[in-house]
Amino acid sequence: MTILIFGKDGQLGRAFQKSLRDNKNVIFLGRNECDISNEKSLTKCLSHHKPDVLINAAAFTTVDLAESSEAIAYAVNSRAPQFMAQYCVEYGKQFIHFSTDYVFDGMKSSPYVESDLCMPLSVYGKSKYAGELAIIEAFSSQPMPLGKASGHYSILRTSWVYGDGANFIRTILRLAKERSSLNIVADQFGVPTSTDWLAKLTIAVLQEYQWTSGVYHAVPAGCTSWYELARFVIEYARSLGVQFALNVDQIHPIPASDYPLPAKRPMNSQLCTSELAHALPNCQNLLAQDWKTSVESYLLNLKSQDLL
Repeated sequence: MTILIFGKDGQLGRAFQKSLRDNKNVIFLGRNECDISNEKSLTKCLSHHKPDVLINAAAFTTVDLAESSEAIAYAVNSRAPQFMAQYCVEYGKQFIHFSTDYVFDGMKSSPYVESDLCMPLSVYGKSKYAGELAIIEAFSSQPMPLGKASGHYSILRTSWVYGDGANFIRTILRLAKERSSLNIVADQFGVPTSTDWLAKLTIAVLQEYQWTSGVYHAVPAGCTSWYELARFVIEYARSLGVQFALNVDQIHPIPASDYPLPAKRPMNSQLCTSELAHALPNCQNLLAQDWKTSVESYLLNLKSQDLL
């Protein structure tokens, strides 16, 4: 079984390279090997590699830049996954795609379920939602050729992703060494998701033979704010012996309205994972794992690499 993974140089792509490094049947492609915003480039890659499983870990994720780069955001986040889905439909292959909490407006007071109305606030969120709809449409409207196996898809919505690369946690660690105080948004809530955790979950999806195509929420357990996450990161890093210019009492909570950005963010990004728990009965422990566990592992790994 040949697995083709787009987005090898992103945080999630790097996590897949680590978790699947011993699998000789996995092909990783980055921007230098395939420009997924170009249909001809995509066609050439898919025709050449003929994957049995297609995993799209690539995306235009620079949320604020997307506001002024709408064309490329839609090309990468919507049209590329649509084309990938059409390939999987035509040849009866499995497609796994990653989406985001930004498809919601964040006005709900409880965790979002998959059937909740999507009302994205930003170009990034709108382009990712358009990608979701394009995938669903491709699999629901195109009849399977006679004599070919039926393909299926998984859209995994996740949130607050961090891994090997630039992310909120790495930014906080850097700023805490440079500044004597920090103001961090305290009224936006979500679930930090490790790319290692997400890669492990994705492999479980691949190994589930009785899979139902659909949209699933994929995040660890618990909930926090950006402010509480920053405090947790600094406190735990301090316990590992890391020295900072500030202590946690010098991290100050502020409302999102005091930190305006080009793109609007959802205030509540909590995602309910009950559907995924039902679909993956062997992953109950993974889905029940609190977000703090992965953050601690992440910081320990950074320390082992002298990156703290």
